[in-house]
Amino acid sequence: MAEHGGALEIRGLSARYGPVTALDAVDITASPGRITAVLGANGAGKTTLLRTISGLVKGADGSVLLGGRDLTGAPAETIARAGIAHVPEGRGVITELTVEENLRLGELLGTARRGSRNREHRLGTVYEMFPALAQRRRREANSLSGGERQMLVIGRALLSAPEVLLLDEPSLGLAPRIVAQLFALIRDLVDREGITVLLVEQNARSALSIADTGFVLNLGRVVAAADAASLAGDADLRHAYLGF
Repeated sequence: MAEHGGALEIRGLSARYGPVTALDAVDITASPGRITAVLGANGAGKTTLLRTISGLVKGADGSVLLGGRDLTGAPAETIARAGIAHVPEGRGVITELTVEENLRLGELLGTARRGSRNREHRLGTVYEMFPALAQRRRREANSLSGGERQMLVIGRALLSAPEVLLLDEPSLGLAPRIVAQLFALIRDLVDREGITVLLVEQNARSALSIADTGFVLNLGRVVAAADAASLAGDADLRHAYLGF
């Protein structure tokens, strides 16, 4: 469904809300075909990072590049068409539409990016990844559980044929068993499809269990960067910033 593209490079990115600095010269690279976790407590700047990458928040300084293409300051729709799909916190499905109608909305952007060829194949692949959605394809989205809604918004983003998937707190409000299932699906998605994932999570333990690399934010700054296993094994870092 996705193709290996270039790296997502965040260079010296800063963002402010009035006098408050939410991001302070952040440098992060999300390598192609890998899961990069961005971790930290509430208020660390994680959501602002994704919103600035996707063009929903205007950065004050720094740059955003995808495969060397400079997307800094571009409108959100231009960034989406370039291949960056943002799944925001809160599972924003359109509840009055059916599961399949929600998915078809993502498909519209995918068709614009890649053409209509293999459109039904892409939809079939999403149903293969998320069998619960296939079983409920004719039901209105308001009938879905929290975990199923999270699968739906991820599936809708995938149908836009992105190179990079930005996931903001996908585990929020879900039971531990559902979180484990969802994170396993995300890992399988990356392994099967070669998509690049930038995963923002407060649930650091679960995120590091599937991530390849990780960055820790604190008060808008990167305070640690390493492979996921090293971050998970650093007891002082975990206790100071990650809460486990």
